[in-house]
Amino acid sequence: MSEIGEAVGTAVEGGLFARAIGRGTAQDGTPRPLEKGHFAETTCLNCANMLTGPHCQECGQKAHLHRTLGAFLHDLLHGALHFEGRTWKTLPMLVFRPGELTRRYIEGERRKFVSPMALFLFSIFLMFAVFQVAGISAPSDWDGRGPDVARVTAEVALASVREELESAPLETASEADREQLQVRIDELEQAIANIDEGENFSFYDMDGKRVHQEVNLTGVDLIDGGIIKKWRANPGLMLYKLQTNFYKFSWLLIPLSIPFVWLLFAWKRSFKAYDHAIFVTYSLSFMTLLILAITLAGLTGVHEVFIFFSSLLIPPIHMYKQLRGTYGLSRFSAIWRLIVLNAFIVIVLMLFLQLLLVIGTF
Repeated sequence: MSEIGEAVGTAVEGGLFARAIGRGTAQDGTPRPLEKGHFAETTCLNCANMLTGPHCQECGQKAHLHRTLGAFLHDLLHGALHFEGRTWKTLPMLVFRPGELTRRYIEGERRKFVSPMALFLFSIFLMFAVFQVAGISAPSDWDGRGPDVARVTAEVALASVREELESAPLETASEADREQLQVRIDELEQAIANIDEGENFSFYDMDGKRVHQEVNLTGVDLIDGGIIKKWRANPGLMLYKLQTNFYKFSWLLIPLSIPFVWLLFAWKRSFKAYDHAIFVTYSLSFMTLLILAITLAGLTGVHEVFIFFSSLLIPPIHMYKQLRGTYGLSRFSAIWRLIVLNAFIVIVLMLFLQLLLVIGTF
């Protein structure tokens, strides 16, 4: 029995030894998957080029790959959130040294930092996700005195005036009083007809308050018949669409802003449009993260005074530091450009809002 046991042990040992020797390649010579999700790569698994280093010289794929759940989670964090060393280098510099970060990225230090567009999209995504979890959204039940509400108000007033006219006794009511009631009836009927036809209307409700609306304000069909009409008909829905379109089309702030930044340096040929694009995108990324941080601070009960001064002081200070560091400006040059830039920001936001209103009509 002992000899049989020894023979079995020897056979098992030999099998394990053979497996250890032959585990690198299969019978056809291709790399065989190893235990714990590792590959034994001798050639690139993507393009079959011979490997001589940690990356394939032909296609750039990593030489050492994993086939584990941990590797999948790493790819998820890396691809979706850029959750890697570059993030921890980029964010502190974005907050405290934005000008240096922008300048170094423009001058070619790309591998060290998260790209401005990736950081901007991530910040928008993060703000959207946090706002949804926190329940911060446009009110969907907001209702104004739109055409539908005005029509109901006019109908109630019309029914009341008709009842008053019919119940007025002929022997006590003067002819002038009856004529005045009839005039009100005619006005209310005309107002209801104008509401149905989408025209301007004006009448007095039960409390004697004037209800009026100028439907055709600009004479432009897209504005009067599209934007204004839809906002008056369903303001709650339009507010919701305005909020969702802000997340979807927030990238429009970048091309809208670049020409205005270019105007600040139009006579300086050393600064290109690309430089302004990087400046704008990093600045928008910071402002988005700042809005998110201030909002979270408010939700956690931080005092309103801190929220107010943070919102008032941090944006101009950050833009001043980024202007000086990016373009190598003196204090005076940075200050006057900052003042002009703040005026440009108002214009850009107005243009962006108008674009969102137009998009929301479709």
